[in-house]
Amino acid sequence: MKVVPAVQRSWQGISFVTVLLTPLSLIYYMIITVRRWAYKLGLLSVYHAPVPVVVVGNITVGGTGKTPIIIEIARALQSRGWHPGIISRGYGAKLTEPAVVTPDSDPRKVGDEPVLISQQTHLPVVAYPDRALAIRTLLRNDVDIILSDDGLQHFAMGRAVEISVVDGEFSYGNGLLLPAGPLREPRSRLNAFDIQIRRNGSAESGEILVVSNLSRARNIVDGEQKDLGDFEGTSVVAIAGIHYPDRFFNGLAAKSIELETLAFSDHHQFTSRDLPTDRTVLMTTKDEVKCREFAQKSWWAVDQETILPDQIIEKIERTIGQRVANG
Repeated sequence: MKVVPAVQRSWQGISFVTVLLTPLSLIYYMIITVRRWAYKLGLLSVYHAPVPVVVVGNITVGGTGKTPIIIEIARALQSRGWHPGIISRGYGAKLTEPAVVTPDSDPRKVGDEPVLISQQTHLPVVAYPDRALAIRTLLRNDVDIILSDDGLQHFAMGRAVEISVVDGEFSYGNGLLLPAGPLREPRSRLNAFDIQIRRNGSAESGEILVVSNLSRARNIVDGEQKDLGDFEGTSVVAIAGIHYPDRFFNGLAAKSIELETLAFSDHHQFTSRDLPTDRTVLMTTKDEVKCREFAQKSWWAVDQETILPDQIIEKIERTIGQRVANG
């Protein structure tokens, strides 16, 4: 049985709690509607970068698996001759100015996801909540297209392409806005997106399915690689500091790995006291970046294989071409 926080469980249906919260959802709706129109009418300024900006985000609260998708989009664009750069909020980091992120950056200072993206792509990455300032810093590099990790609701940032990602398991929940439901924006907002991605599950009308699976394990200390099947019948401790830790645990259990699980909050800042030193440990790559400095030889990071359909990159390029042609 999957365990999710009580509030998220209530978001999967209509209950007494969600009915009580509905008036607050109406207030939230009025606030975001006024804010959005303020940008549309020019009452609030929008920064337009000199290169195309592709925003990859979600209208639901919580993780939908955007980061692996952004990594694959960046790689695919690079293979087609583009020079991508990536901006990210740097969740959990207390940034006072845009931070240039490298594979060796401290995730406590710049955020775990920006470091993971840098390690996986070796492309220019800048972390900062103010997306316009992050873009200006990123443009110091030779980039001709920018990917924004989240930022759909950051209307002060102009964009050429909007991509939404929804989790195939939790989808849009009860379809209600915060706090009665998981939605940051109404589902009608989906009509404005250039590309809709469903991560795992079954794609609905207008969506493109992207499949992500756990693939291989990589030793954090020496880089040795193993198939997950090599851990079959082995008793291991699986840790996850992500939004839905059970997704990781269930994926490992499906490989017939005997698990003891340790779940932490999303973006948890690990210390050596959090993990056993005398056991085989499997963790996500997102958690790995925060555990490298005190890693043990028995700790492994599990890589995720994300299969990105060609039509996503083709549609990004086609949309950018249309926007350029239309001025």
